[in-house]
Amino acid sequence: MYEGHTAGHTPKGFINSARHVIPVLLLSLTGCANAPQADAELMERARGIHERVITLDTHADINPGNFTAERNYTMDLPTQVNLPKMEAGGLDVAWFIVYVGQGDLTPAGYAEAYDQAVAKFDAIHRLTEEIAPERIGLALTSDDVRRIAGEGRSVAMIGVENGYPVGEDIGRIQEFQERGARYLSLAHNGHSQLADSNTGEALDDWLHDGLSDLGRQAVAELNRVGIMIDISHPSKRANMEVFELSRAPVMASHSSARALNDHSRNLDDEQLMALRDNGGVVQTVAFRGYVDGPKNQAYQQASQMVIAEVAEEMDFEIIGGGRGRAFFMALQAMSPEEREEYQTGLRMVQDAAAERIAMEVAPVTPPVDVADFVDHIDYMVGLIGLEHVGISSDFDGGGGVTGWDDASETFNVTLELVRRGYTEEEIGMLWSGNLLRVLDDVQRVAAEIQAEGG
Repeated sequence: MYEGHTAGHTPKGFINSARHVIPVLLLSLTGCANAPQADAELMERARGIHERVITLDTHADINPGNFTAERNYTMDLPTQVNLPKMEAGGLDVAWFIVYVGQGDLTPAGYAEAYDQAVAKFDAIHRLTEEIAPERIGLALTSDDVRRIAGEGRSVAMIGVENGYPVGEDIGRIQEFQERGARYLSLAHNGHSQLADSNTGEALDDWLHDGLSDLGRQAVAELNRVGIMIDISHPSKRANMEVFELSRAPVMASHSSARALNDHSRNLDDEQLMALRDNGGVVQTVAFRGYVDGPKNQAYQQASQMVIAEVAEEMDFEIIGGGRGRAFFMALQAMSPEEREEYQTGLRMVQDAAAERIAMEVAPVTPPVDVADFVDHIDYMVGLIGLEHVGISSDFDGGGGVTGWDDASETFNVTLELVRRGYTEEEIGMLWSGNLLRVLDDVQRVAAEIQAEGG
């Protein structure tokens, strides 16, 4: 059952309404004389709900370079998630991601991946324990989430995207749990030593035909130590094996509905039904290309033509296409100083192009927006039940839609849910209640396994 903020505490981001301005979507006006009043009432109701529920986003990528004494998330960095943006938008809980890209399945590859993973674990602990413990705390349980949010602080949690850093040492799963990990994906883009990736579908090219033997051991160990198994990136066959093997509910940390957008990163109806039967939760992802690929492609192509023209006029070179994973990886390869300089220049180009895009592009080829995103929530709620659906962004990893393009715009999601008739209790379940219920179930099963001597 959903639980809101602890009574007697003021939620973050709403301490002083005059100081925190929440961006909102423009409400559609009708010809009715009372439309402005109805819109104002809806807005007020949505704001109240947004203040009271615990909002939780299960996927925000990080760069350790943004977790230093000199440069960190207490500052409004040009990232989609940081503390000022979380506080402005009323985003209470951000799962920071220990992501390592897929490399060679060799001892050297595993060692390098492990070092990268530890650096990200350490960065998150540095933020919550040294840099800003008065503003953000690390949660390991659902009770921690409610306690920290009730204290008026932001909440950090940790997910591991890609089991590659585990290497061939299953004992590292317990180590990652002790470092604070509460979910782990067995693969990412490219087959890991544990499982096939969804990326094999394009060429029907597989390494394990699902899980490897080591991957099956990993499922049992994840159950034993109380880490949620994340099915957002592995192949369908690997995921179906996980459903069969896992004693605990599983989660998809950032996936949408394949029935609405045919991408291998989204879950088809068979996987969604299996997830329902497993008792798990799918965290609907606000990633433009996964929400509506054709619509996004048309808008991006038209917009990039305008941005490229403006960049040329301003003598600025755009890297990695300006968006998506290639752009993100190119930024990751830069030093913090180079990244800040580049992003400052890119923002100047984008700002200069914005008016032309709004006037010339959007009316003809509109962008993927919050309404398109919530269409996926609606679909999955209708198919598998509201108690199995949640919300995620994939911010700073390519995610975002118009209206929810960084954490400061989080209210817009609640507003759209209210507009569609979801109740406060249902919105609380979508934002955090369902995910925290799965976390509780996973940790309960772990305690049972350990009591059995596992």
